[in-house]
Amino acid sequence: MGAGHSHGAPAGHAGGRYRTRLAACFGLVAAFFVIELIAGVISGSLALISDAGHMAADVVALGAALVATKIASRPDSTGRRTYGSYRAEVFASGLTVLIMLGVSAYVVAEAIGRIGEEPEVQTGAMLVVGLIGLVVNIVSMLLLRLGAAESLNVRGAYFEVVSDAAGSVGVIIAGLLVAATGNGVWDTIVALGIGIFVAVRAIILGRQVLTVLGQHIPEGMRLDEVVADLEAVAGVADIHDLHIWTLTSGMNVATAHLVVDEGVNPQTVLVAAQHALAERHHIEHATLQVEAVKGVRCHELGW
Repeated sequence: MGAGHSHGAPAGHAGGRYRTRLAACFGLVAAFFVIELIAGVISGSLALISDAGHMAADVVALGAALVATKIASRPDSTGRRTYGSYRAEVFASGLTVLIMLGVSAYVVAEAIGRIGEEPEVQTGAMLVVGLIGLVVNIVSMLLLRLGAAESLNVRGAYFEVVSDAAGSVGVIIAGLLVAATGNGVWDTIVALGIGIFVAVRAIILGRQVLTVLGQHIPEGMRLDEVVADLEAVAGVADIHDLHIWTLTSGMNVATAHLVVDEGVNPQTVLVAAQHALAERHHIEHATLQVEAVKGVRCHELGW
């Protein structure tokens, strides 16, 4: 029997590298939330109020993302968290999903409650605030775009900002339609559209969060390809109990039992298998157990 541990060469904690950008987005969004909420109440626009509610969700989500990146990169002092605190980012993304769904439900309920009414809406405030919000969200999107491709936590914040940008566009469209027709119902219709759009984005992100928490194989990775690459390692006769999952964004983990041919050097097999997993599949940490074809072998689990 032999055991090997593979440590890849990650370029640092994915979410932690974008903490400064998250902080900048947090400041922008928090400042604009106050402006939009006041403008929404004064103008009577449900579209503005709904978008302000979404901005409030952004403030909470971005704040949670910032805290999560700090926790995730902090060393464990308890001795109990053998995987560290990296999953804090995933939980923060889950919180973002719940917030987005809550905001969506509120907006849709308010929009349905206004059916049959013709509310008076001040379109000037809607247009000005909508334009400012669009600029704020575009800047935030540019700040988070790169991080969204690497970190689930940053991706959650990015999705929030994208949803807000769509909300700002909706506010502008609603303002133009109300100004052109004199009918405040367009404000309600656009608010309903914003609520539905936010819900769809939340469901997409929620599925990604559940995939990580459910320890599914990482997105874009094929189990049969990993098996084939390990079987191609010289000296490997069989593979069983292979498990692959994502610990947090950019950190893939695997465990496997390798059955090796008689007379093969186990250490040579371990090094080759570690190299195959790290180089071809970006698995940063693999725990591999080597078993001989003849002799004592472990009982294969039926997972």
